[in-house]
Amino acid sequence: EVQPVESGGDLVQPGGSLKLSCVVSGVNWTDFRSSDMSWVRQAPGKGLEWVSKIDANFLGYYAPSVKGRFTITRYNPGKTVYLQMNSLKPDDTALYYCVAGDYRKYPTSPRGQGTQVTVSS
Repeated sequence: EVQPVESGGDLVQPGGSLKLSCVVSGVNWTDFRSSDMSWVRQAPGKGLEWVSKIDANFLGYYAPSVKGRFTITRYNPGKTVYLQMNSLKPDDTALYYCVAGDYRKYPTSPRGQGTQVTVSS
């Protein structure tokens, strides 16, 4: 069973930075390297929001709300995806989920348990 596991969430002040990590188990790295990976988030009282995707060619795609502040990367031998978040805003407060696949095409792709990011002074 493919299972993403997120880590790195924390409480951070506005303007601060965090780096989230996601390690995927249940898949060999040759399959992982050909897979798209996504990050989505859910703010309190709201639905899931797509944040970013990285494809097999290491190209990153971003929601307008995070473009220019967030960077998605991947390390295939470690079956790991990262989300570097800079210039954080209170509106970025959410539970961040890693998705093993292209969330926008396949919203039922395997998703982790999430890691909490809170941006507050």
